[in-house]
Amino acid sequence: MEREQHELYEYARKRLKQKKGLYFHFVLLFLVSLFLFVATKLFNFGIDSNWYMYAITAWLFIFLLHFIKVFITDRFMNKNWERDQIDRLVALQAKKIAELQSNIEEEPSK
Repeated sequence: MEREQHELYEYARKRLKQKKGLYFHFVLLFLVSLFLFVATKLFNFGIDSNWYMYAITAWLFIFLLHFIKVFITDRFMNKNWERDQIDRLVALQAKKIAELQSNIEEEPSK
């Protein structure tokens, strides 16, 4: 397998693993939320307050952060983005070094 094909394969495998983890997280959130709701209402467990709502809300917030990471952040800031940023910074440094060298060469010797 060529290097580029291998990189594409690894990227696709990584994205698939991320999405699979996100879907598992969603199913787990749904099942545990359903269990907490049923346990509270059906068995009168902790009926004094709606403590389970706070737990579900906190977990939902964590799920949203996971969703943002998988579908927004990692989608745009992948290996290609990193490579482009590195190339841009290396070119900028090379330009500054060339300017400094041209300044040194232009200065008259004493």
